[in-house]
Amino acid sequence: MTIRRTALIIVLSLISFSLAATGAKESSPSRNISVTTIGISQLVSHPALDSIAQGIEDYLAEKKLPVEVELQNASGEISTAAAIARKFKMDGKDIVVGIATPTAQALANAITTSPVVFSAVTEPISAGLVSSYAPEPGSNVTGVSDLTPVAEQIALFIRVTGARKLGMVYTSGEANGVVQMEMAKEAAQKAGVEFISASVSNSAEVKMATQSIIERVDALYIAIDNTVVSAIASVSDVAKKAGKPLFNADTTSSEGIDFLMSWGFDYYNFGTATGQVIERLINGEKPSDIGTVFLDDPTLFELWINMDVAQELGVVFPADILQAAKVVFQAGEKHIK
Repeated sequence: MTIRRTALIIVLSLISFSLAATGAKESSPSRNISVTTIGISQLVSHPALDSIAQGIEDYLAEKKLPVEVELQNASGEISTAAAIARKFKMDGKDIVVGIATPTAQALANAITTSPVVFSAVTEPISAGLVSSYAPEPGSNVTGVSDLTPVAEQIALFIRVTGARKLGMVYTSGEANGVVQMEMAKEAAQKAGVEFISASVSNSAEVKMATQSIIERVDALYIAIDNTVVSAIASVSDVAKKAGKPLFNADTTSSEGIDFLMSWGFDYYNFGTATGQVIERLINGEKPSDIGTVFLDDPTLFELWINMDVAQELGVVFPADILQAAKVVFQAGEKHIK
């Protein structure tokens, strides 16, 4: 299958040399610095994953690491992700990076000797990437998990909206989508709220899936599910027409849609954290020395609220929510505290 390439070759640092002059005008020979080749496979284009890729590139550039980076985009196609993995293996990349679960799985399946780094993988154990979060002897896989506090998000959303029937659209073929659906279902049931879900296999199905449940729910919750988030505008349109509040766990894709609340990571930080893992590998550590990295610093989470949508829906935010919100949309404008 022809790879739909969005190849981006970035030479962040080339071969450098230094000249040292002595009183006898002798010069030291030039010294080559080894360049590490890195292949990045991104599942699909949407703000969160784009932010990760940008964060990786910016971190490597900031650290002036001698690397050559090639970025490929699978455009949401699993077969393309597999083809990209085969290409990176054939090219002999020193380090490969999978942004999102399916691309990381494709890389880990194809490449067993070079380091494989995953980023934005919610549940790497369920995804079959690792068998333990701790460092694993002999493993060539490491990375950064974006496991979000699903139960806390659900509790917050129910508290604000008073929803008794909660809907969710998720990707059945994406491990992180299934894991988060199960977590959301458990959280809703513990709160005594009925949980209604619809599954999709690709982004083209997201709007129809949302329409299939919208009249049976009081509110919609969307988790960190790459396929669904890539079509979040469709979810927003359906929710708006039905007059139902939308919670989007991905803040980076919330701008420009009619969401009520969004509480999640700034995914640029995930790119930075992924860049730090790459740096450790370049400096001689092995994937088996690192294990899975979690970003559990609460300052990395952001709460976004939309006052315009709240007014349309008749929702009143509690005072503590108004105080905690980092980003507030009001009168069509974005305000950052």
